[in-house]
Amino acid sequence: MDDFEKHNGERLENPFSKPVKAGKRTYFFDVKVTREGEQYLTITESKRQIDRGGKFFYEKHKIFLYQEDFENFLAGLNEALDYVADSNASAATFGFAPEDEARFSDVNFDELGEK
Repeated sequence: MDDFEKHNGERLENPFSKPVKAGKRTYFFDVKVTREGEQYLTITESKRQIDRGGKFFYEKHKIFLYQEDFENFLAGLNEALDYVADSNASAATFGFAPEDEARFSDVNFDELGEK
């Protein structure tokens, strides 16, 4: 058997899937396989929304990441995470804690005008 999972001799299109709940959002990390047998990653952000009629729908944003880009993507992501960690440490030095910002950052302006 090769690196891809099989079911009844058929190659699965999604050999790996991992949902991650994060507050009001869910992130899906899905490994998929091209027809040529090469793996790639899709990262999907899904957030539950309510339309004007009161019905629920899911707003989704998707990134496709191919194997040849993994290293550069990871390097950029790590650099951004390091910057955030350093910035948060600097902010704490000046008496501003990152959790202070969180209390005010999740405002839905669409809801403010409704009565």
